[in-house]
Amino acid sequence: MRGRAEGDDFWGWRDTMLEQAAVLSTEDVRASYEATYREMLAAGYTAVGEFHYIGVEEALAAAEAAKAAGIELVLLHAAYARGGIDRFRQDSVGEYLGEVERLASAGVRVGVAPHSVRACPPDWLEEIGGFAEREGLVLHVHADEQPREVEECLAEHGLRPIELLERTGCLGPRTTIVHGTHADDHELDLLAENEARVCLCPTTEANLGDGFIPVERLRRRAIRVCIGSDSNVRIDPLEELRELEGTARRQALRRNVLSPGELLEIGTREGAAALGIDEWAGVEVDLGHRALAGVADGEVEAALVFGCGADVFSSL
Repeated sequence: MRGRAEGDDFWGWRDTMLEQAAVLSTEDVRASYEATYREMLAAGYTAVGEFHYIGVEEALAAAEAAKAAGIELVLLHAAYARGGIDRFRQDSVGEYLGEVERLASAGVRVGVAPHSVRACPPDWLEEIGGFAEREGLVLHVHADEQPREVEECLAEHGLRPIELLERTGCLGPRTTIVHGTHADDHELDLLAENEARVCLCPTTEANLGDGFIPVERLRRRAIRVCIGSDSNVRIDPLEELRELEGTARRQALRRNVLSPGELLEIGTREGAAALGIDEWAGVEVDLGHRALAGVADGEVEAALVFGCGADVFSSL
């Protein structure tokens, strides 16, 4: 997808993405996912939450790819009742939950992922939220990414997306809202009250024109955040963190909204917590890299976030 559909809006990009997803074979998944995971490892990512859309056999291939690449994987199996393309959808929520159980039985670390309130009606959300609670699984869901999504949810349910997720039992400490760029104050209050977190994907949100991350409003409510590479048009965790703080500075008209230490926590422990993992591989920083030349020991964290690219990392 890199370089494709760059002249389209979000919905035009989405159509191109669906066309690509429709033709992926199991072998395509195994090969291309492994290549992407290796690229992620080289960039400093050592764990990935794979928001997986395209079937159980393909999910098993993704797990094989992660094992071959040597990256920690949590397979976030997507639930799709409507919309998308045929291979995304399950005939019933029971079928979907059976797929999750099959993957878990095969030894895959899984989480549930009702794709969005567009894709999953309230009865599906209720079943999936209850299942996640009973089984102690993480739940990831797209919400408030685009204004049209909010408008359609209001028209169908009289509620905004995060309000609907709260009503259907999908908000809790193991819930991660992906994007949330158009969440209003009440929705953010609901996230704080339910101890849910937000996965921010700054390079993708910029690329797709999703809108601005509401950094100050998230911080005021102590809502935990992490980062995702999402569309993988660019794979560089430092760039994600830099874009996050850059957005915050432009909104607040001041510097150091999030300290370098806070940003690195967002890129490490907060991401692991969103995936429900307690341990993950570390990375080594090349202190001899030209981007760190002359940097004092006490300033390495700041130099990493604001002056380096992913080539400064190597896996341990």
